[in-house]
Parts: sequence; C-alpha cells; structure tokens
Amino acid sequence: MRERTIGMLLAVPAIATIALLYMMPLLASVTGAFETEAGFGLDNFIKARDLYTTDILYTLLIVSASTLIIAAFSVAIAGYLTLGENPKAVAILRWLYRWPLFIPFIVVGQVLRTFLAKNGLMNNLLVAAGILTPMQTMSFLDWRGIVIAFVWKQTPFVTLLLAGAMASIDRATIEAARNLGASRLRILFEIVVPQVRTTLFVGMVLSFVTMMSVLSVPLMISAQSPTMITADIAFRINAYGDYGVANALGMISLIMTMAVAIFYLSHNLKEKAR
Repeated sequence: MRERTIGMLLAVPAIATIALLYMMPLLASVTGAFETEAGFGLDNFIKARDLYTTDILYTLLIVSASTLIIAAFSVAIAGYLTLGENPKAVAILRWLYRWPLFIPFIVVGQVLRTFLAKNGLMNNLLVAAGILTPMQTMSFLDWRGIVIAFVWKQTPFVTLLLAGAMASIDRATIEAARNLGASRLRILFEIVVPQVRTTLFVGMVLSFVTMMSVLSVPLMISAQSPTMITADIAFRINAYGDYGVANALGMISLIMTMAVAIFYLSHNLKEKAR
C-alpha cells in the first residue's frame, strides 16, 4: 500500500501537467467549436466549410504529399546507411542528414524564404553557374516551398527512427541475400523495409501530425490563398477575434490527424493478428 501511494504521488506532477497543458485546452477548444450566440450548434463548422473548404483540402494534399516524400527519402537514406559499401560516404551522410533536427520550424521558414525567392540564393547560384538566365528564374514561395520545408525538416526525424530499426535487423538475412546475388535495391525493398515498416508508419504518422500543427512555415513561405488551416486559425483570431470558427478549424484538423492515427492502429492490429 505504501509503495502504491508513493507511485501515485510520483505520477501526480505528470498527470497534472497533461491535464493543464493538454486536456483542459482540448476540452475548451471542443466546447468552443460548438458554442454559438444562440447556444450550441454546428454554425461554426458550417461557416468553416463555406469559407475554408479549399484551404482544408489544400492542407490535406500538402501534408499527405510531404509525408509520402519524407517516407521515400527516409527509406533511401536509412537504406544507404545500412547497406552502403563506401565507409566515407556513409560517414558523411550520417553526419550531414541530422542537421535539420536541431533547427526550429520558424527558422526553417525564414531560411527557405530567402533561399527559394526569385532573387534568392538558389536562383543566384543557378544563374552564376550558367544553368539559368535572370529572366528564367522563378519563385518557389508557394506550395512547392512549403513541401520543401516540411520534407527537409522532417526527413531526418523519420530517417533516425528507420536507421535505428534497420540496425537491429539480423545481418545474417542481408548477407545471405548478398551471397545469392541480390542487389542492394532488392535487399532494401524485399528484406529490410518489410521488417521495419511498423517503424516507418510510426514516423509517417508523427510527421503528419507535426506538419498539421505548423504555423510559421505557411505564413513565411506562402501567405496567399489557398493556405493551410493553421494560418486560417491565426487569421480568424487575430483579424476577427472569431474563436468559434478557429476552434472548428482546429477540430477539423484534429479529425484528420485522428483518421491517420486510426488507420495506423487498425493496420498495426491486423499485422499483429497475422
């Protein structure tokens, strides 16, 4: 009984932190989404649908495309770290790919805003190299810039998870496939990736949720319409003080992330049942 009491007391700070910083704001947001001047109803959701349907679909497409590209790059980088035969290239890649992990999204947005602009560093380098002329340069400060920012920032996170999972695989299966003449690409997709797909799905879900909550990148890189839900939420609050529609948009983004999480959980349960 004494040990149980001590354990409960040790858990109280963590439970209180979760309740104060997560559960109470979530309940307030859910309640505010249905609260109207006449009481409770769906007016905020109807208004959000009428005004921001395009932005909702835009957000879903941007985040989904970014997630798929992140998965592709993460598999490629982690696969080379696991199966690469050039020690120097592996060491350089192992050191280089982690840098975006330590850079906040707001810094990523500011850096890529100057890098991807029409007169930015990327176009200046291409012009200096003779690849483009000044008249051929174009700005990437649109949906492409947002995707680039998300992919550059989140790929190292998923790669780190995948590389750790691939490192724990029994090397005997990989060596056996090599001895039978299988190429590295075939080993990667037929032997390595199937064994780490659960970790890959976890990284994709976490990246999807993270990108759905980012505000700085869409504001800094592409502020024109259509834009992402987070920018719409900030606009409704700052411009109109309309917390009802802002909460409704937050609920819509929460439903989208919950749908992805439920898909992952159902897939994981089916895999365990097999």
